Parts: sequence; structure tokens; C-alpha cells
Amino acid sequence: MNIIPVIDLKDGEVVHARMGNRNQYRPVDSMLCQSSDIFDVICAFLTLYPFKQFYIADLNALTGLGSHDNLLNKVLRLFNKIHFWIDAGLKSPLYFFPQKNYTPVIGSESCKKQHVDFLKTTKKNFVLSLDFSIDKAIGPKILFENSEYWPQTIIIMTLGHVGSNNGPAISQLQKYRENNPNNTFVSAGGIRNSADLSALTKIGIHSALVATALHNGAITAQDLKKLQAKKYPEKRGIL
Repeated sequence: MNIIPVIDLKDGEVVHARMGNRNQYRPVDSMLCQSSDIFDVICAFLTLYPFKQFYIADLNALTGLGSHDNLLNKVLRLFNKIHFWIDAGLKSPLYFFPQKNYTPVIGSESCKKQHVDFLKTTKKNFVLSLDFSIDKAIGPKILFENSEYWPQTIIIMTLGHVGSNNGPAISQLQKYRENNPNNTFVSAGGIRNSADLSALTKIGIHSALVATALHNGAITAQDLKKLQAKKYPEKRGIL
């Protein structure tokens, strides 16, 4: 199981994402560190386990309230041995950081109909996030139905499950996995513990974005060693 720690940035701080209600996000309260500074949080995650990959959401950029470009540039330079997935909305050209240790994430929530054809011009060098409130798709319908627009790796992001205690969207993930066996799918939202991660592997999902369960200690260093030690065959992709 490939576990990818999540960092949500808002107004210069790492915040606790909860069920997509971004105006209510507050600075993260973590067992791992006493700070909401992004550098401290990344170091705390790395103390827990030597992760090679992180996901960062720039919530200011996603909501049209500025961006964290300068801060993210510093992160990429300092942690240059780590690969970052960065979701900062739909910007052109893809992307805007001089460093090479990142892959842009394009979320369906950031796309309008006029953006869909643009995705074909990117040579699919991005990760697509198919975003859902709970079961309702957010973004152009064609992105959810036509895999012609997809890159290799797809995040199934259930925003209504993020930071909740509801568990991952197993049935939804299973449907996408079964209907598109040549793509690599990543679970995002609702993961509570290692049992949830084991349930995902049973349906062929071997990568997951996780934040709350790491911060609150529900997934421990020992769990991570066991889970990350298990290797699963993945399709080619940016994982």
C-alpha cells in the first residue's frame, strides 16, 4: 500500500480539512507536532515514516483567494528528494515551478467545459482528481465518463468524506477500478485506520491519500512499516 500524506494549505498554514467545508478549516491539531507550519508538518510526517511522496492542496488558489506559489517553491527546493503532487487549480502552462520534483494535479472541481479540450494538449503529464461532494460529481460530466481525457493516474476524491469518520468510498472506487482496469486509482477521503487501507487493497486500490488518521495516531509508524512493505503490482503511472 502506497500511503501519501496530505497537506492542505490555507492562508500560509496547514489546516485540518473536514468534509469540504473550506471556510471552516482551522490550523491542524496534530499528535505529530505542535505547529501548523508546512515545514514542521512535513518534517513530522518524515519522522513518523520516510515517505517519498506527498500531496499538497493550495486552498487559496483553489478558491481564487491568492496562492502559495512562493512557499511551495521553497518546499520543493528544501525537500528535493521527495516527489510532490500539487493541486493549485487549473493554471497554464502546466505548471509554474522551476523544480522537477512535482506533478500537477488537476481537479475536476477546477474545470469548466472550456477547459476539457485543453487537457488533451498537456500530454497527460498530470494527475486527474475526480471530485465528489458525497456521491455527486463536481465538474464537467464528460470528465467522469470519458477516459479519453484521463492520464494514467486518477484520484477519486470524495470531499464529503475528507476528515470525517465515514470510511473511504469503497463502492465508488470499486466501480471505477472494475470499469477501467488499465488505470491506476488512488483513494482520497475518509480513511480512518489500517483496516480501511486493507479493505482498499482487496478491491485493487493500492494507493491512498491520508491526513487525519496520521495526525490523530490511528495509523501508527508500525502500521506504516507493515503496509508500505507490502508491494502490489501497479500499472504504469506517476506513483
